[in-house]
Amino acid sequence: MRRPSKLSLLFILSIISAFYLAPSTLRVNILPLLSKLKFLRFSMSTSMTPRDRTDLKDLQTFWRKALDDLPATPEKIPAFFFGHGSPLLVSGAAASSRFGPDVWKWYGPEGPLATFLKDFGPALLKKYQPKGIVVFSAHWETDNERLVTDYGDENPLLMDYYNFSPDYYQLKFKSKGDSALSKRVVELYQEAGQKARLTPKSEARGDDGRGYPGPGLDHGVFIPFKIMFGEEYTEIPIVQVSIDSGLSPGAHWALGKAVAKLREEGILVLSGGLTFHNLRAMAAGPTPLATEFDDAILASVVVADESERKQAMINLTKHAGFRACHPREEHFMPIYVAAGAGEGGEPKVIADIAGCETVAFGL
Repeated sequence: MRRPSKLSLLFILSIISAFYLAPSTLRVNILPLLSKLKFLRFSMSTSMTPRDRTDLKDLQTFWRKALDDLPATPEKIPAFFFGHGSPLLVSGAAASSRFGPDVWKWYGPEGPLATFLKDFGPALLKKYQPKGIVVFSAHWETDNERLVTDYGDENPLLMDYYNFSPDYYQLKFKSKGDSALSKRVVELYQEAGQKARLTPKSEARGDDGRGYPGPGLDHGVFIPFKIMFGEEYTEIPIVQVSIDSGLSPGAHWALGKAVAKLREEGILVLSGGLTFHNLRAMAAGPTPLATEFDDAILASVVVADESERKQAMINLTKHAGFRACHPREEHFMPIYVAAGAGEGGEPKVIADIAGCETVAFGL
């Protein structure tokens, strides 16, 4: 049986995201396209590189070794950029019948991203024994001011997705906030000369797919965290911080750098986005530029010299393939937040899954 290539998997993820997450005015009927999609021939060299790994077993072997090799440094926890996926990760029955088993086995609950997240969460808790988690998501932008959740004993959920079946709006992830941690985040931003303030449960921060505006952790947080930590995780607090609507790589690097001290205070800094997020013009299919851009990401994040690495990463938004992968920049900005928070240490690619790589910064 043929297995899908790296490029075809990236294309599939984008099509699924487009169907479910695009505004209704932009949504197109892509089901006929999916039904006709033919996977490219899978090939593997004897000297396997990350670009060759499309088989789940090979991907898992790579990320498990990478996770095992992470140094246990609770005194200075690395910052991580990770692929946050979509709601499709946690409930696959309806989508499996709609998209078919070949697609769904890769991007449903049994696919590589969901499988990775199941390994990722426990590994982080075991290695670093964090006292709390501060998380950034591509799905919360504010203009020139950081908002920091201050939700108290239980974090509400903002189900900011539309036209899903009812079961997707019954998803649960129970977690707690912590005012002291939230205030510490605000303090660090203010010390860095950046505007920041708390946002309570009484303040709406977005539109909910259930039909009302509300506060809460968005699906870029609670969907992956549900897989990483289980349906109920109240052992340590979780606080979310907004990214900047200006969508500048340099500004997001500074946004992460401002909270770097948290890593020495027992706080795990996680920043979720995607390395490929094109919700429009899917019918043209994957292009060589998209593959070149993906290769450029993996090359830039591991440049040895710190200043050269930063410049190489910032230059990614000027790459010829960037716009093909990111019509809008918001899903790529979280990688700069993690890199800024982990400035001064070594980087490491943890998982190389099409469109949703995970990278550690500050080792």
